This record gives sequence, structure tokens and C-alpha cells, in this order.
Amino acid sequence: MAAAPLQPVPASGETSLSEEDRAGQAYFDRIIADDSRIEPKDWMPEAYRKTLTRQISQHAHSEIIGMQPEANWITRAPSLKRKSILMAKVQDEAGHGLYLYSAAETLGTPRDVLNQQLLDGKAKYSSIFNYPARSWADMGAIGWLVDGAAIANQVPLCRASFGPYGRAMVRICKEESFHQRQGFEILLELSHGTPAQKKMAQDAVDRFYAPALMMFGPPDDDSPNSKQSMAWNIKRFSNDELRQRFVGMIAEQVKVLGLTLPDPELRFDEETGKWIHMELDWQEFKDVIAGRGPCNAQRLARRREAHENGAWVREAARAYAQKTADKRKAGAA
Repeated sequence: MAAAPLQPVPASGETSLSEEDRAGQAYFDRIIADDSRIEPKDWMPEAYRKTLTRQISQHAHSEIIGMQPEANWITRAPSLKRKSILMAKVQDEAGHGLYLYSAAETLGTPRDVLNQQLLDGKAKYSSIFNYPARSWADMGAIGWLVDGAAIANQVPLCRASFGPYGRAMVRICKEESFHQRQGFEILLELSHGTPAQKKMAQDAVDRFYAPALMMFGPPDDDSPNSKQSMAWNIKRFSNDELRQRFVGMIAEQVKVLGLTLPDPELRFDEETGKWIHMELDWQEFKDVIAGRGPCNAQRLARRREAHENGAWVREAARAYAQKTADKRKAGAA
């Protein structure tokens, strides 16, 4: 779903707003200024509603699509313990998608519409899930780097100004912490294993490092929605600030793993207090977002296939709901 252009809200003195809208705008502005929360039944600017619907639905789509590369490794996990842990993680991600779709629905767009936008290829999801998972070590790199980046990005969202989104993120972030530790532990075991295992772990980190840094979005100067989202207290930090936090975290953690980050420019600048990292390929990022990544077509094809295969479940659920409603109606009569 393309990002909705943010329209300026008329000032309270302009006649283009009705009396009710002026009162609603004043209430909305006060809630944001007080760093409190907007609830679904509260008045909100249409641009705020559209921005949240886009962001939350894209987050939900990312959780659902993100199940695919990991689910593909459940049957090939090296032990029963690893299978059960990976199954639990995939199950968590399905739950995250459901929480987020529910939050998005409170803004007025039905889940069926949001899901159809994904199936039609009109909605976006995180670029990271369009890269292949080639080895078991990739499950570690995804957990450590991808879920680690998600934590850095999503913990501030627990304080998002829209109530349902912030509350959903509290549980999601707790479970993402488990996912990040799971990935770190996989890489730790591999990096302290045989030379071949350590090489496999290093290869996975090499491939997922740059895509993980791009998960935070383009640089601040090239991010059209970031400033407005921060003004509305949806986001708390800019893309570059979040990327800085993440780089600082993994730069220390990689030492424990005994691996290296594929970034010859990585260093901490004492003068600026910032981490310096290599220039990222933002054209690659744009290509992946536009549907031209390594696995875009495969991921969407699998999602459409799963949707079609699940048609009978949806039909049965609708029939059961109708039957239950008819019984209640008859009982009331």
C-alpha cells in the first residue's frame, strides 16, 4: 500500500473545519501535547488515521510473510529441541500478525481489505523478508540481526500515541526478545563448533547484516513520513537514530559470538558520539520494496497459495457463525 500523502490539517480558526471537527482537533492536539493516547472512538485527523493504517497493516503483513523463511527450516532443524523452538517462534509471529490486524481494524479498514491489498501486491512489508534463508545458520542470523533490529525499532512503539498499537507492541516486544536470544544462541553454538560450522555462521551474518540495517528505512533526509509520525508521537526516534542504536548493540554482541561484521568502516566516532558504518545500497532497498528482490515473487506466491488453501476454513467459520446467530435469534423469538 503506497504511503498516503500527509495533508495539512486546517488551523482551528479556518472555516473549512466544522465546529465538531474544530473541537476534535483541539482535543487531539491536547492529547498529543500531553503525550497521552488516542483511542479508536476518539476524533483524529484523517491523515493520522491513514498513516497508522498503513504502518500497522504493513507491520502485520511483515509478521505473516516473515513466517515463510523460518517455517521452511522446521523440518530440517538439526534436533527435536531446535524444531520445537522454531515452531514456537513461527507460531508467535502468526499471533503478532493477528494482534496487529486487530489494531489496524479499529481504525476502520476491515481485515479482509488489508489482506487483499497484500495478496494483490499493493501493500508493502519489511524488505528483509525478500531475502533467501539458505542454511540453518540463517535462522540464527535472522533471530539475532532481524529480530534484534525489530526490537530496536519496536520497543519505542510501545509508547505510540495510538492506544491499540502501543498495547499490542508490549506483548510483541516481549516475544521478540525471546526470538533474538534464540538466534544469538544458534550463532553462538555454531561459531564455537567445527570450522565448517563457524564459516556457515559467518556467511549468514555477512548476508543479513546490510539488509538488517536497511530495515529501519531510508536515511532521515529521504524518509517522507518519519517527521510527521514523530510529531504525532507514533514514532519516538528517527530512522537514523534507531539504526545507530542497533549498530552499537550488535558491534558489542558480535565480539561474544567470535564473529565479525562485514563492515570495514564500522567504528565509533568519539568526537560525534556516533557509529560510522558503511554506506548502504539504497537502490537495492528501493528495488526490493518495489517487488524486485530475490524472493518477492516467491513469498507472495506462497502467501496466495496458503490463502486459497485456507478458503474452506473461512467458509466453515462463516457458516458456523451464521448458524450460531440463527440459534440465538430463534431462542430470543
